[in-house]
Amino acid sequence: MKKLRIAQLSTPWERVPPPKYGGTELIASHLTEELTRRGHKVTLFATGDSITKAKLRSVYPKALYRAGVPWTNSSWPLLHVQECMERSNEFDIIHNHFNYFGLAMGAYVKTPIVTTYHGDFETAEKDSGKRALLEKNKHMPFVSISNDQRTHAKTHLRFVATVYNAIDIHKFSFSNTPGAYLVWLGRITNKKGAVEAIQVAKRFGMKIYLAAKIDVIDRDFYAHNVKPLLSKRYAEYVGEIGHKEKVQLLKNAYALVNPIKWNEPFGLVMVEAQATGTPVVAFPRGAAPELIREGKTGYFARDVQGLADALKKIPNLDRRICRKNVEDHFTVEHMVHGYEAAYNKILHTRT
Repeated sequence: MKKLRIAQLSTPWERVPPPKYGGTELIASHLTEELTRRGHKVTLFATGDSITKAKLRSVYPKALYRAGVPWTNSSWPLLHVQECMERSNEFDIIHNHFNYFGLAMGAYVKTPIVTTYHGDFETAEKDSGKRALLEKNKHMPFVSISNDQRTHAKTHLRFVATVYNAIDIHKFSFSNTPGAYLVWLGRITNKKGAVEAIQVAKRFGMKIYLAAKIDVIDRDFYAHNVKPLLSKRYAEYVGEIGHKEKVQLLKNAYALVNPIKWNEPFGLVMVEAQATGTPVVAFPRGAAPELIREGKTGYFARDVQGLADALKKIPNLDRRICRKNVEDHFTVEHMVHGYEAAYNKILHTRT
């Protein structure tokens, strides 16, 4: 394959790779490093404290989120994207991971821009401003991160491929021995299903550990809805954890409980759990049916009691098949191969 000059436009809110929670920035990191390893000339537009073997460009010395810059601030994000677009003639293609900022400011540069939208289109379509931005720029190429994600885009966007998110499987050690506790990982917010996960644990009769980030806007939800349900016996909140702690928590678990209440476009934690050998029980929302093999690497149910009942069947599963599912579909190598094909398709079409 011809070696390309590629710009990766990440967000300015979190470091690449993120020290703890941060799905978009983690994917941007995996993609940047593997493309660089394959010989492409990659420039990463990210925060100044990012770690990469590619060329790093930044307008702010550290992650805005960790610097205390409020989410309502648009000045630094705009400068961040402008830095990339002003250098557009240095690249064969620009890969936008920064949603609307990248779309709006990149619409009129000559260099092809492909957008991976890491959020859900269902929510975006309900916001008149976001819907208008998508409609205005629907001619630009998009890559979906699951087949389900694109079904919720009512605006007829130009999808050129579906490329699943991925993990560095070598950093996830495997255990063939199930533990005696449940686990829930993510971000404390209503749609992620932390309350339902605790309810599942209580009905099944096994303790659950919740490892999660709490954003400022979700502190009230945690205080009023989650914290009152915590107990030494059934549910313990262990805070936001790093990679090593996450792997240990996952690999030694009986199962991951993931009762998502929205159409999540991917759900990286379900892949991470399977990589360690841990099966997943989940509501069949969003991309979950594309990530979990029913009856092989986990089970689906449509309510709390159903998930509690599904947990009784976990001993029937072979944890080695969980690992194999990730090896076959969700490695960095698979993801980067998919994006290389998408880049070439876009460049060929443009030519």
